[in-house]
Amino acid sequence: MEVKLWNDKREREMYENFAELYAIIKATEKLEKAYIRDIISSSEYETECQKLIAHFKTLASSLKDIVPSIERFADTYKMDCPAALNRLVTSGVPATVEHRAAAVASSTTSAATVAECVQNFITAMDSLKLNMVAVDQVHPLLSDLFSSLNKLSILPPDFEGKTKMKEWISRLSKMGAADELTEQQARQLHFDLESSYNSFMAALPTAGT
Repeated sequence: MEVKLWNDKREREMYENFAELYAIIKATEKLEKAYIRDIISSSEYETECQKLIAHFKTLASSLKDIVPSIERFADTYKMDCPAALNRLVTSGVPATVEHRAAAVASSTTSAATVAECVQNFITAMDSLKLNMVAVDQVHPLLSDLFSSLNKLSILPPDFEGKTKMKEWISRLSKMGAADELTEQQARQLHFDLESSYNSFMAALPTAGT
């Protein structure tokens, strides 16, 4: 006898999302253990971890009404994945990013500020992927990012991320709160964010030298 887990399309989609969330948490746990045991390189770990974090944030955001607590979800399904929950829920950035942040930490450059910049970059990029393109949605995210970048003395005044975010903030300030970015503008902003993020990450290892 065949047992159906769902009664309609909505239920089916919910269970499929649950399965995907379960898989992401399990994969992150395995990735964290592999990194700790030096089974994979730092670059491989960081690339895969960034993908998992991005997928997790997108999925968790769409499931927030059904799954308000990821920890409770993991407990309900007896997942036992503490490393994954720490990485996905608590930290939100790969361990390699945390390590680089700690390496450049000083009186003017704290690990917390570097992590804040990373979080703001990822949040802004994820928001665009979720089609959050209204001015009153995008402007606060870019302002937070610009503010966090300005806290870092290791970044020069003409750092790509600072100049591009300043240009975008100025452009958005001239628009109405309910106005939305066109598809072309959203695509360009995402490109600028990604380019600035890559430049930012490249600057961390040699920062302060």
